[in-house]
Amino acid sequence: MSIEATTERPVKSQEGGADESETGSTPERFKVVVPDRVSEEGLEILTSDSRFEVVQAAGWEEDELFGALQDAHAVIVRSSTKVTEEFLDRSPHLRVIGRAGVGVDNIDIQAATARGIPVLNAPAGNTVSAAELTFALLLSAVRGISSADRSVRAGAWERSRFKGMELRGKTLGLVGAGRIGGEVARRARAFEMKVVAVDPYLSEERASELGVEMTSLEEILKTADVISLHTPLTATTRGMIGEEELQTIKPTAYLLNVARGGLVDEAVLAKALEEGWIAGAALDVYENEPLEEGSPLREAPNLVLTPHLGASTLEAQDLVASEICTGVRAALVEGDLSRALNAPKIGGETLRRLRPLLRLSEQVGRLACALSRGGIKSVEVRYAGEGEDGLVPVSSAVLTGLLTEILGDDQVNFVNAQHLTESRGIEVTTSTVSRQADYSEFVEVRLGAEQGDVRISGALLGSRHPRIVQIDEFKIDMVPEGSMLVLWNRDVPGVIGKVGNLLGSLDLNIAGYHQARLGPGGQALAAVSVDGEITPEVVATLREIDEVTDVRVAELD
Repeated sequence: MSIEATTERPVKSQEGGADESETGSTPERFKVVVPDRVSEEGLEILTSDSRFEVVQAAGWEEDELFGALQDAHAVIVRSSTKVTEEFLDRSPHLRVIGRAGVGVDNIDIQAATARGIPVLNAPAGNTVSAAELTFALLLSAVRGISSADRSVRAGAWERSRFKGMELRGKTLGLVGAGRIGGEVARRARAFEMKVVAVDPYLSEERASELGVEMTSLEEILKTADVISLHTPLTATTRGMIGEEELQTIKPTAYLLNVARGGLVDEAVLAKALEEGWIAGAALDVYENEPLEEGSPLREAPNLVLTPHLGASTLEAQDLVASEICTGVRAALVEGDLSRALNAPKIGGETLRRLRPLLRLSEQVGRLACALSRGGIKSVEVRYAGEGEDGLVPVSSAVLTGLLTEILGDDQVNFVNAQHLTESRGIEVTTSTVSRQADYSEFVEVRLGAEQGDVRISGALLGSRHPRIVQIDEFKIDMVPEGSMLVLWNRDVPGVIGKVGNLLGSLDLNIAGYHQARLGPGGQALAAVSVDGEITPEVVATLREIDEVTDVRVAELD
């Protein structure tokens, strides 16, 4: 798939239906299946657009759902539907996966990436809702609200039993100070709390803006009166609060988790509450959801449990639905991947600005692959340009062109190019280089192959005029379009005429011809653009010219 197709049309999966993959055309309508309950207000972004058919499939039986997915272009889920390999295998036309929320634990991102399907989420819509729930749980925990409620309902009046803790003057330790953590910090300051945080991505400027003091996790565990977790679930954060951490926390402190299940060792937390290692805790998320019947958390004292309510407000549901529907629409109609978790984030003005460069980068990748000899071992992409945001999408575009020559345009696209390249054992490196004085944008690809290296450079003249400017050591100036012949020959008189006459006799019109040489009488290279198809027979005939030492063909459109 070309970058032009990727940026102007939705991304195709590995398998394509006859109505789309064979013609490369954009469908007149996009079918979006919604297996979970999603806000009607948010879905209106799609239902009110005649380009979309929205199928609300919440509560459907599995066979009925998979039937609807057979010709779906997008799916929007919440946390209930599991997007597994089987799900993807039974959705052959799927182009976009949208998660109406932040966490994507229920989506097999690796499998989606391998199929070239971007996964989008809605990280901003539930920010305030989750921050407010954090404070609701905090107040409930430190004042024993839920226990007091049960006591009164049972007919007791035990005022002396429920002595709580004031928040004023206490220290809140944030483990993670991103969107939600930042909103929690603002609310904590209103309660006159001191806020400290550990977050490797928190800048000093942002910390100052939030009124947060930066510190370490160890210091938070030792000194904070309330510890609130706001980190994603990753290989490094899973089980980050275990026995050692819970024994380090002050016995008067409280632990909150409104982030992701799995951050806290639940069995150890139950033990810590039973034995009084900490004063109390509140959880909204769990390792397994729903919380299993035999979980020790169910019987643990001084513990507030809620059923994953972080985004469960009317406002948040509308916001995350609107956010993800906007993202899905932009991805399908415009190729905007700025919300994608598994692809270079590019969209809007950046997409429009980089589109000619991405097209050129893909063509450079195609040409480099066509000129390689033997198996490709490594790819190095070098970029010089006006924007700091160009290297990653340029690299993906180069790899898309490179692998298209190997796998075909129905197997590779902007989303899975990096994954597929590395899965074939090809080493990929990227770097920015100094600006080129003559070009506004410059991209160079160096292939390490079994039978020798290849170097191709492309550039934009002005902002929209692409050129191939170098092949190996030869400086050239060719518009990358159509079918390109690259010939190596001895630099002797008459070669250009022989090549031109032969192509003319085969009814192939020459659109461009650039001859380059390293020195008189030595090795020369000719780059020739022709109108029409260059067949193996044409190549074989060109190789019969005595002065020609090799011929290669690249299809650049």
